[in-house]
Amino acid sequence: MSRNLTVLAVAVLLVFTGLAIMASTGSNEPQEDGNDRLRAHISTQAENLLSEMTLREKIAQLIIIRANGSYYADDHDEFRHLARMVEEYQVGGIIFFRGDVYNQAVLNNNLQQRSRIPLWISQDMEFGAAMRVGGTTRITPAMGVAATGNPHWAFEKGRITAMEARAIGVHQIYAPVVDVNNNPDNPVINVRSFSEDPETVSMFAESFIKGVQSQGLISTAKHFPGHGDTDTDSHTALPTITRSYENLSEVELIPFKRVIDAGVESVMSAHISFPNIASDPAMPATLDGRLLNGILRDSLGFNGLIVTDGLEMQGIAAHYAPGEAAVLALNAGSDLLLLSPDELTAIFQIEEAVQRGEITEERIDESVMRLLTHKINHGLMRRADVNINRISRLVNTRQNQMIADQIARESITVVRNNRDILPIRPDRYPNITVIAIANSQSGTVGSGFRTALNQYHPSISFHLYDDRTSREELDQAVASARSADLVIIGSFLPLTTGQPITFKRAQRQFVDRLTALNKPTAVVSFSSPYVISEVPDADVHALAWTSLGSHSEAAAAALFGATEVNGRLPITIPGLYERGEGIHLPKTILRRDYPETAGLSAERLYEVNRIMNRAVQDSVFPGGVVAVVKDGVLAYQEAFGYHDYNKRRPVRTNDIYDLASLTKPVATTTAIQMLVDEGIIGLDDKVSQYFDEFSRDNKEAITIRMLLNHTSGLPAFRTYVDRHRTKATILNAILNEPLINQPGETIVYSDLGFILLAEIAERVSGQSFDQFLNRRVYYPMGMSDTVFNPQRRGRWTVNRIPPTEVDEQYRNTRIRAEVHDERAFYMGGIAGHAGLFSTASDMAKFTQMLIQQGEYNGRRFINEETLQYFTERREGQMGRALGYDLKSLEGFTTAGNLSSDDTFGHLGFTGTSFWIDPERKLSVVILTNRTYPKRGTATGINRVRSAVMDAVIESVID
Repeated sequence: MSRNLTVLAVAVLLVFTGLAIMASTGSNEPQEDGNDRLRAHISTQAENLLSEMTLREKIAQLIIIRANGSYYADDHDEFRHLARMVEEYQVGGIIFFRGDVYNQAVLNNNLQQRSRIPLWISQDMEFGAAMRVGGTTRITPAMGVAATGNPHWAFEKGRITAMEARAIGVHQIYAPVVDVNNNPDNPVINVRSFSEDPETVSMFAESFIKGVQSQGLISTAKHFPGHGDTDTDSHTALPTITRSYENLSEVELIPFKRVIDAGVESVMSAHISFPNIASDPAMPATLDGRLLNGILRDSLGFNGLIVTDGLEMQGIAAHYAPGEAAVLALNAGSDLLLLSPDELTAIFQIEEAVQRGEITEERIDESVMRLLTHKINHGLMRRADVNINRISRLVNTRQNQMIADQIARESITVVRNNRDILPIRPDRYPNITVIAIANSQSGTVGSGFRTALNQYHPSISFHLYDDRTSREELDQAVASARSADLVIIGSFLPLTTGQPITFKRAQRQFVDRLTALNKPTAVVSFSSPYVISEVPDADVHALAWTSLGSHSEAAAAALFGATEVNGRLPITIPGLYERGEGIHLPKTILRRDYPETAGLSAERLYEVNRIMNRAVQDSVFPGGVVAVVKDGVLAYQEAFGYHDYNKRRPVRTNDIYDLASLTKPVATTTAIQMLVDEGIIGLDDKVSQYFDEFSRDNKEAITIRMLLNHTSGLPAFRTYVDRHRTKATILNAILNEPLINQPGETIVYSDLGFILLAEIAERVSGQSFDQFLNRRVYYPMGMSDTVFNPQRRGRWTVNRIPPTEVDEQYRNTRIRAEVHDERAFYMGGIAGHAGLFSTASDMAKFTQMLIQQGEYNGRRFINEETLQYFTERREGQMGRALGYDLKSLEGFTTAGNLSSDDTFGHLGFTGTSFWIDPERKLSVVILTNRTYPKRGTATGINRVRSAVMDAVIESVID
C-alpha cells in the first residue's frame, strides 16, 4: 500500500474514532462542546493528511481544473487528460461545465476512484443546476427572484439547487452573485444580480445561502469586492472601478458583510481593478492582497475559502502569465485557483516560487488545510462517489419543477399597461403578430414562447429576427404586423460573453419600423430588463428575465391572464421606471398545470386513467377525453381510446365532440341568463308573448321558468323527422304539440322546451342563436373550438371529430362533424337542445366561468345572483334546477357519492357530461362518443361518470 493510501486509511480511522468518542460523551455534555471536539478531530485529521504530502502535492490540491459532464470512453483524449491530472498530478478538484445528469455522475465517480485524496467538485449554478447540467431544474435568475418580493423563493432556489447538485456529486456551488447591479450598462452581471439596492441583495443572497446550507453544500458569494458597477465584461478585458473604499463600504461591501456574518463559507474574487484602493492601480482584485487579505480577511473577518474567478478570463490572462497569476493570487489570499489556462505551469511555478522564497510553504499549508477540512467535513473520506440509484428521486422532481414554475410566474413584472391591453383577450385582438429578436443562428429562439402563446390564442403569426433573417423575411414580418390587431416584440438578446445586451443598430431600425405602424404594441424582455428602454413608446412593458426553463410559459400566462402578476422592479430603468414599480394584474382565465398545484394528487388521479381505459376495453365507448379543473387550474386532461372501433385514429386531448344535451346549459341556459340579466326577458314571462300558439290549448300559463325546469307539460321529445325535415315545420309541430301534463305540476325532461328557448333568444336578441353565442360568450371566453356545424370549418376541424353513429334510418350515413340528434340536424344543425360541439379544454373554461360565479377572462357573463338562483335546489324539483341538473341526494348519482350536495351540471346523450362542485371549486368534464356505432348498444356510461367523479374527489389532498 502506498504511503498516501496508508495516511488516508489512518485518517478515516481517526474520523470514525472521533465520532465514536463524541457519541460516548452522552447527552449531558453541551452541544457546543461536542461541536468543538468534532472540529478538533477534523482538524487533526487534516493536519495528518497535510503532514504526509509533498510540496507539489499540496500545491496541486489548490488547483481546480475544467471538465465537461459528458460521456468519454477511457481512451478519449479528454478523459486521458483528466485522468492524468487526477492520478499523476493529484489536483484538488474539478469544476464541471456543460453536461447531463448521469454522464456527469458517472465521470465524477470514475475520477473520484482514481484520486488518492477525494476530489472537491464544484460548479456554477446561478440559475439552478440546469445552468450547467441538462436534465436538472432551471430556476429564475436572481433579479427575477427578487422581483417576486419574497426571499423564501431565494431559499427554495438555493435548497433545490443544492439538493440536485449534491445528488450528482457536487460539493460547492458558485452562487449567489452578491454584486449590486448599480450600472445599467453592465454587460456581464445584469439579471445575475438580485438588485441595485444593497439591502435587497443582502436579504435575498442570505436566504439563498441558507437554502444551500440546508442541504449540506457550500455556497459562494461572488464577485468580491463587487462587479456591479462596470461596463466591461471581465471575460474579455479588465474592468476598472474608481470607487473609494468609503464608496464601496456604503454599497458593494454591504451584501458581502451581511452574508459573511450569516456564515457563508466561500467567497469568489473579481477580476476588476480598483485603482483608488489597490496596492497597484492596474492590479485585479483577485491578485491584490490589500483587497483579499486586507479587506476581506481582516476588515470583514472572513475565514472561509477564497476562490478565484476563472484565471483563463481575459481580465487576468491578457495581463499575466499562468504561473505568475497563480503565485500572485495565492499571495493575495486566494485558496483555490480556478481554471488556470495552464495548470501544470501553474503548479510548477508556484513550487519554484516557494523555493525562491516568493511565497511561503506555510501560506500554501493554510489554504490546503481549509480545503482538506471541507473534504473531511463533507464525508469525502468515507464515500466520495455518487449513488447513481438515488439521482432520480432527487433531481428534477415534479416538486422541484413546481416550485421553479411558481417562482417564474411570480417573477413576471409588468411596468406599463397602456390601453389596458393586458390581460389580452382574443375577441379584442383577433390577430396577433409576435416577433422575436435574437442574436443567434439556431432558428429556434422564441419557439417556446410561440408554443405557449398558442395555448391562449388561436391566431398567432410568429416571426424570428436573428442572424439568419433575410430582408424579405423582415418585410414579411412588418407586413404581418401591419395587418395585426396587436404586436408583441420579444427581446431574446442573450447575456453572453461578447454579445450586446441592447439592440444592434439594424435591430433598432427594424423595431422603429414596427412602432411606426402605430399598432398596439407590447414589449417583453426575456433577458436584460434595461432593453425595454429601447422601445420607450410601447403600450406594454413586461419583464420575464430569461426565456429558459418555464419563463416562456410564465410570460404567456401573464400576458393572457392565466396567472396573477405582481412582480416589482428590483432595479431602476433610467428615464422610465423607478425601483419598486410594478402593476398588479389579476388571474382571469384557466392555466394548465400540474395536479399538485391545484391540491390534487397525480398518483390518485391515475385512477381516472384506469376507469377510462377499462371502459374503452369494455366497449362502453370507443374513446374519450377527461378534463379536471380545480382552483382555477386545468389540472388534468387526458385522452383515451380511439375515434372508432377500427382503432386507427387515437383520441387526442384537442379532439372535438358532439356535446348533445350539454348544448342546453352551455348554449341555451347561458343565453337566457344573459337576457334575464339585461332585463330583456323575465323568468315568469309567458311563452305566449313570443309564440301565439301558446295562447290556447291550456298553454297560456307556461312560462320561461317552466321551460327551463322541465315543468311546462310538454312531452320529452317527439320524432318529428319522419314527417318534418325543415326548421320551420319542426318548430311548427312543437308549437302545436299537445301537453301531456298540466303546466307547472310535473317534471318531464323535455328537449322541446329548450328548442323553444333558443327560438325566444333569437327573436329578442335580433341575432341568430349561434351568432349571439359566438359574439357574446365563446369568442370572449377563448372557446375557439366551441361551434355549431363544425363541418363548415373544413377538413382540419372535421378530422378532429369522432363519429357518433352509423345511421341507417334517417340519414343513411356515418355521422361525423354533423349533430347526432335528428331534430337538431334537420333544423340546420343549430338548436337549443343539441347541436353544439366542443373540446374538453373549452368545456373546462366554461365550467371555470360557472365556478367563478359568471366571470371569466376579465368579463362578467352572468350576474352572480342570477347564476346562484338558476342553480339553487328547490323542494320538489327532483334534481332539476333552471337549465341544470343537480346531484341526486338519494340513490345512485352520476355526480358521484363524494361530491358536495350543491354539485350541479348536465349530461349529454352521446356520452358527455360535466359536473361542478362549487364547494371544492372543482369541475369534471367527460366527452365520449358512446353512441357509436349504434345508440343503445353500449351500456355503463353512467357508472363511468360516477366513478370518475369520485376518483377525482378522492385525489383532493387534504
